[in-house]
Amino acid sequence: MTGPLSSRTTRTAPRLPARIAFRLARPPVSGVLRPRLVVVGVCLALAGFLVFCLGISVGEVPIGLTEVMRSLVGAGDPGTGLIVHELRLPRAMTGLLVGIAFGVSGALFQTMTLNPLASPDMIGITQGAGTAVVAGVVLGRDAGLSTQSLGLFGALTTALLVYVLAWKRGTTGYRIVLVGIGVSWVCTSLTDYLMAYGGQFEAQASLGWLVGNLNGRDWNAVEPLAIALAVLVPVALLLGRWMRTLQLGDDVAKGLGTPVQAVRLATLLTGVGLIAFGTAAAGPVAFVALAAPQVAQRLARTAWPPPVAAGLTGALMVLSADLLAREVIPDTELPVGVVTGVLGAPVLLWLLVRANRVGSGG
Repeated sequence: MTGPLSSRTTRTAPRLPARIAFRLARPPVSGVLRPRLVVVGVCLALAGFLVFCLGISVGEVPIGLTEVMRSLVGAGDPGTGLIVHELRLPRAMTGLLVGIAFGVSGALFQTMTLNPLASPDMIGITQGAGTAVVAGVVLGRDAGLSTQSLGLFGALTTALLVYVLAWKRGTTGYRIVLVGIGVSWVCTSLTDYLMAYGGQFEAQASLGWLVGNLNGRDWNAVEPLAIALAVLVPVALLLGRWMRTLQLGDDVAKGLGTPVQAVRLATLLTGVGLIAFGTAAAGPVAFVALAAPQVAQRLARTAWPPPVAAGLTGALMVLSADLLAREVIPDTELPVGVVTGVLGAPVLLWLLVRANRVGSGG
């Protein structure tokens, strides 16, 4: 079997065997684990750990960084350990895991669709989760764990709807983005209607979750998300080899032996699973899934958003935003989604301007 590397190369070069073409299209192992990417990953991890400890140290009872680190390893004063492990560590862990989930999920969506503007909060996944949660609140369901379950159900259902509506003898990244934008507006309209239909108490409770919030998180929010990441992040890394061939186009990818539709469906399910569990834990934290992969890609200087670096960038963004949300206004804890929204909006505008200049973005 033969297949062109691209429509451009067919005019100047003879067709190559698929095995040779695949080796040319696939970056070498050193390109995946090259020094710059390793250095970027290590720096992001160290910065994230520092902000993680800073987030635990601030509060009504300030704790020094040294005492925080001692408490994390089981040493130090018992009273300090109680504050760290029972009151502040669950919130910090939730922010860390949510950032990783959103960053990796955004990298998967942007690589699958070949569109830097494609992220779960742009194609309706997080909006579907929000609609399900608001419906549950307005109908009188309890918050707590039922909110997590409703968020997970809403995200998965919306993703299935987008995939089915985008199917036409297969799916393409372009159709998924267009259908997702339409579905996101439908979900947003339904959410607005439900909040107007419900009472003032229900609307306030819904709004507190819809903006993305880490306030009051406990270990019940951490455990399901940690299990989901332990399963889905390795799957995302395993899909990386196949996803690189999708960047050459569906026809070339098929010629190289890639099961295009199966890989696209597996990528969609993995990304949706990550964003669903992350949204269920902290609400739809805005712009993290959009901005984190783009920042990681430019730091690592890769042709696509690297999932690990994107996850670490997302964690750093959420933890930093949560720290700012607690410190920017004295005696007031803003929802973390407010800060990420303010910081992420310029990133979205920059991506739109850049896509317009290079004539891409669709």
